[in-house]
Amino acid sequence: MPVPDSPGQVTATALGPWPGEDPVEAARIIRGELGSPHLPFLAELPDRGVGSDALGRTASLLEGLAVDVQPHGWRFVDRPGKDLMRARSALSTDINVLADVIGAEDTPATELKIQLRGPLSLAAGLHLHNGERALIDYGARRDLAASLAAGVDAHLRRVAAAAPGAKLVVQLDEPDIAAVMAGTIPTSSGYRTLRAVAGSEVTESWRVVIDALRAAGAAEIVVAVCEVEAPFDRIIAAGADGIAVPLRALTSRQWEQLAGAVEAGKRLWAGVLAVDDPAAVLPRVPQAVETLWRPWHQLGLPAGSLGSVRVTPSGGLAGHTPSSATAVLTRLTQLADGLNQLALG
Repeated sequence: MPVPDSPGQVTATALGPWPGEDPVEAARIIRGELGSPHLPFLAELPDRGVGSDALGRTASLLEGLAVDVQPHGWRFVDRPGKDLMRARSALSTDINVLADVIGAEDTPATELKIQLRGPLSLAAGLHLHNGERALIDYGARRDLAASLAAGVDAHLRRVAAAAPGAKLVVQLDEPDIAAVMAGTIPTSSGYRTLRAVAGSEVTESWRVVIDALRAAGAAEIVVAVCEVEAPFDRIIAAGADGIAVPLRALTSRQWEQLAGAVEAGKRLWAGVLAVDDPAAVLPRVPQAVETLWRPWHQLGLPAGSLGSVRVTPSGGLAGHTPSSATAVLTRLTQLADGLNQLALG
């Protein structure tokens, strides 16, 4: 199958979680390191506590559903409580800070990324009134996907107002999807596991949210998954523009699936840099380039198609210090430069 025209050059971004509690510092560092053509993002700062975690942040966008923190985690409640208000306030602050930082830039970036927890991992992390995970109930899963789809329009409009003229890119995070589809998510009691969710329902849940994001103005939508049992075919079938995945343990079959996606015009967000240990020395640029280039070349993908790639860390950077997280972004842009040199021959 011929490879379609490349969308441009290799670019860099990170997955969202960032160290510290200062949204001003985070925005300045990220936008300074990921200037054009790279992809800056609205940072998530979980160190700030309840409501700034990825789950609470996305739950604060739900339309017609309220959540609050109970002893076992986020749970649906009848009316908004202090934790939901805290989550909404933190997100509003982040967007306002972003607008101020962008307003002070001489040449604002042409793209901006935001992250959302996907509907299946959201259902695995939120609890019903009875304390059980929302994932246990088909109606709850369906309502949750619909509620998230209904809530994204207002969120994207707020972000778009903070970044005038920037194309909005959305990363839909599904860290629990392998366990959701394998039926290994534990019940609240921990004595048994929840029934596996069918692949067809996973595809449809993603499609509902992706269609809503597209209608809300998202220019690019990728689904981010772990490398273990990642359902790449479902992501593509749901209408996503690309797949974000760490490269560290991909099988030959998974690489073949990714190659097929690239040939079909989809983007690959390649988690090239391992960042699990903040104290570890980052790989040198030639070594990191080889991590992607060797399987790419072995699959017969031409160097010219590398423009479909964004390079990312293998995970979030919240466990790092601001200086080590900044070093990761610097190395990613160097890695993108190295791959672009290959693409140019």
